[in-house]
Amino acid sequence: MSTLADKGFKLSKNVFFKYILGKATGLMGKPVKIGILLTSAYEKLTTAKSNESGFEQIKGIMMRFMRLVKAYMNGTYRDINTKSLLLGVAVLLYVVTPLDIIPDFIPILGFADDLSLMAWFITAFQEELQKFQVWEEGSVAIGHS
Repeated sequence: MSTLADKGFKLSKNVFFKYILGKATGLMGKPVKIGILLTSAYEKLTTAKSNESGFEQIKGIMMRFMRLVKAYMNGTYRDINTKSLLLGVAVLLYVVTPLDIIPDFIPILGFADDLSLMAWFITAFQEELQKFQVWEEGSVAIGHS
């Protein structure tokens, strides 16, 4: 049986996700559109309900990634691999896109592909996310949030 992250890895190789990745690349030079994406992703993540184990943990880590994108866009944090940043933004785009592999209006299953893609991203880019967490905690400790 494959793990949630394994299912997400398979989704990351899907033609639709590759299309979304292209869209993410185009967004990187558009701070206003990134802001709208972050707001949409935040709203979807905070209203989503799931019985999946670890959902709250995945949600918390994705919220951290959204803060990373915001810090990157405002220039306060740049210590991230560009590919990691683009893949993460593509995952957020996938999450907020109403038409994905399994449409979100299908109860439980509709959010399962989003969850698996987020789990894959978190697993694959854990080091980048941890590096940001250390930076973020240091910034808060010295009052530069």
